[in-house]
Amino acid sequence: MRPRYRSPVVTGQLNLPFDPIERAAETWRVHFGPSSAMAAVTSIMRAHQILLSQLDTLLKPHDLTFARYEALVLLTFSKAGALPLSKIGERLMVHPTSVTNTVGRLERAGLVLRMPNPRDGRGVLAEITDRGRETVRAATADLMEADFAMPMYDEAKLGQMFDLFRTLRVAAGDFRH
Repeated sequence: MRPRYRSPVVTGQLNLPFDPIERAAETWRVHFGPSSAMAAVTSIMRAHQILLSQLDTLLKPHDLTFARYEALVLLTFSKAGALPLSKIGERLMVHPTSVTNTVGRLERAGLVLRMPNPRDGRGVLAEITDRGRETVRAATADLMEADFAMPMYDEAKLGQMFDLFRTLRVAAGDFRH
């Protein structure tokens, strides 16, 4: 049996003797009233920072960030291994400028090729290279071994978390429900 993944240190180990978000929520209640939404949002934002840092640390040996990894995975999942940049942005729910920058970095690393879209004279396709596919396989193995930096949660808790955030995504209009 292999040893469990241990989270890397994230932006310095705080290890405070109290929960600063809980403390802020208590103070919030005194000054402004109910604090549940503020505490939840602040916790989500901190969790985002922690996860992004840990995932980027896991992906660094592959010269990837999580954003670049997501783009490579999306290309891997596509039938032809290529997608228009506009479709990448739509599927990853990011601004076109972010897609351009991400694909540019992947191209410079030899993980994707950029080419004119034959169906759209002005459009651009990103196509994953063999090296890109190898990188996705290796990076995915590392992420899976680390349970995507979430080994402290079992399958049931992860499912509950997904459902809770899905509600938020539906309310934001990410997709039709």
